[in-house]
Amino acid sequence: MTSPSALPAPHASSLDLHGRTALVTGAAGGIGRACALRLAAAGAEVRAVDRDAAGLEALAGSCGGLAGSVEPQVLDLTDLDAAERAAAGTDILVNNAGLQLVRPLEEFPPDVFHTVLTVMLEAPFRLIRGALPHMYGQGWGRIVNISSVHGLRASAYKAAYVSAKHGLEGLSKTAALEGAAHGVTSNCVNPGYVRTPLVERQLADQARAHGVPEEQVLSDVLLRDSAVRRLIEPDEVAEAVAYLCGPHTSSLTGTSLVLDGGWTAH
Repeated sequence: MTSPSALPAPHASSLDLHGRTALVTGAAGGIGRACALRLAAAGAEVRAVDRDAAGLEALAGSCGGLAGSVEPQVLDLTDLDAAERAAAGTDILVNNAGLQLVRPLEEFPPDVFHTVLTVMLEAPFRLIRGALPHMYGQGWGRIVNISSVHGLRASAYKAAYVSAKHGLEGLSKTAALEGAAHGVTSNCVNPGYVRTPLVERQLADQARAHGVPEEQVLSDVLLRDSAVRRLIEPDEVAEAVAYLCGPHTSSLTGTSLVLDGGWTAH
């Protein structure tokens, strides 16, 4: 039996993306940052998109020695026309950018609901729309939408996030059906709670919403339904994204790859 110490590092896989251009949204931190680095390690030229200029600069500074490259692009995805233009010419599109607010429905600000759906559903539509002509023209493309367990299950106090992720699931499946004849796959990756700044911010929000001390939120709320009772690491999600971009996944489309520690097994 192979010991854990002998297992290959995530970046040691045989995935070869030389000559491919990838676009990753929300790339300044968390899952997006891990995805950008993973695809660049496989040789891709990565367009790292985020509105956080400082975070993108830090990402670019950590890319030395990778087989590919990372090009930071500061972009606010609420500028939908700019988002569509940014996706032109991409072979791989990773829709990752997201935001969260935890509030009861009757207290949920309508403007925040609108912004969440714009960034997490309408922007992915526009990015896919911008990427498809190139993908169709070459007969190859990979669309990976970072969904969530909340694309499959609802939770209280997350009306906008749950609505956006459920919509993203449908958009991904539609892209899969339309893209199949053109060599383009479209899939979702559905993690549970990942160790990201977004989740760390939720700890305080959930503490207020549920009326429990913040130190109880992780075990009693966030991980309550997970059999594997730990946060998922961003690199684990990035490895799933890389797998979907690999050479043996041309028939893997229109589905959701769930990384939830057994949450949805209940």
